[in-house]
Amino acid sequence: MAKLTEEELQKLSNTKHKVEEDSAQLQAIVDDIVKPYVEDLDKYIAFVRDVLKDGENPPTAQELDDFCMNISVFIYYASGMQEQLGIKDDISKAIYREMYNTVRDNQTSGTVADKDTIAELSSQTEYLTSVLYKRAYSIVKAKVAAAQEILSSVKKVISRRIQEAEITRIARQ
Repeated sequence: MAKLTEEELQKLSNTKHKVEEDSAQLQAIVDDIVKPYVEDLDKYIAFVRDVLKDGENPPTAQELDDFCMNISVFIYYASGMQEQLGIKDDISKAIYREMYNTVRDNQTSGTVADKDTIAELSSQTEYLTSVLYKRAYSIVKAKVAAAQEILSSVKKVISRRIQEAEITRIARQ
């Protein structure tokens, strides 16, 4: 690989800075979109994490039962909200395609590539909005899936404790 010139390094640095700056702004928007959909689930999972951090006091049977029931409820609501977000994702894609096609169809002169370029530049805001909703949907979907894994783990711990209690009961007889 050839060694980069100072000018090339500066361009890379500037581009990296712009990517970091722009992505931070877009991430903040995605976070604002996602927050109402999973805020309660996030808070409850953080609570569960805090309970689990106390290694000297493992969760009681009652706490595990509560985890099981509450996580199930939060998954139920977050899943429904995920679908609402999916609708917004679909609509944002349609708005982008409509804007792109409208601009593209209104071009009366130029090459195909010129028309495509103008349409892409003219619909950039709609495209970014579509990307934001797609990312938000993906984040909510991933959080719901992760919560389902946590629920599954809690159920396994409950089952293991029941088995251990049964073994202890049998051994005492």
